Amino acid sequence: MVESVHRLIAGYKGFRARYYEQRPERMKELAEQGQSPEVMLIACSDSRVEPAVLLDIEPGELFIARNVANLVPPYGPDENPHGTSSAIEFAVRDLKVKHIVVLGHSACGGIQALREANRREQSEPGEEGEREFIAPWMKIAEAACPCDAAGNVPGQENVEQDSIRISLRNLMTFPWIASRVADGDLSLHGWWVDLQAGRLCAVDPHRQDIHDLVVGQGEFGVA
Repeated sequence: MVESVHRLIAGYKGFRARYYEQRPERMKELAEQGQSPEVMLIACSDSRVEPAVLLDIEPGELFIARNVANLVPPYGPDENPHGTSSAIEFAVRDLKVKHIVVLGHSACGGIQALREANRREQSEPGEEGEREFIAPWMKIAEAACPCDAAGNVPGQENVEQDSIRISLRNLMTFPWIASRVADGDLSLHGWWVDLQAGRLCAVDPHRQDIHDLVVGQGEFGVA
């Protein structure tokens, strides 16, 4: 096997040592009684933003759905498969989580693809992109990336943060989410991670504003 796969197996051995040999009671509880996380996290598939590493979580603490650019599609049940929506449904209706966090990040490749596609559409109308699935998926966040007549689109971080706002609005189109939010049983949160500065920011869902939850120390720890 290649070295990267061996690394995964070695990592699992470390996990097994921590949770089956040193602290077996937690995994025994999870295996026998099931999961009961209070938080669902909708995160990006990007390898740089692994939720378990970023948030230092234990097994059973988070119910996580990951996809390109941490997007939430609007409510729209039909005969087609809906991976993210089915995860949301299970978390809210079965696990009855109390919080949903949409976690975005800087330098997001999905957002970059959206910006490039919108620029290309302005300069070369009707030109097909090279990807079959990413472009249709990223249209969920298209309103975050308007293109003017000159072919200019908003900055990368602005689109990343506005796409989180769109996902928060889309969550409220799910009737069983809206009702739980109205009853005070469920809270929605938008977070954005600055990979350069190490900041964790809350994204205001209603206006163009963010505020630090965890302040960084400058790029890569250099003040």
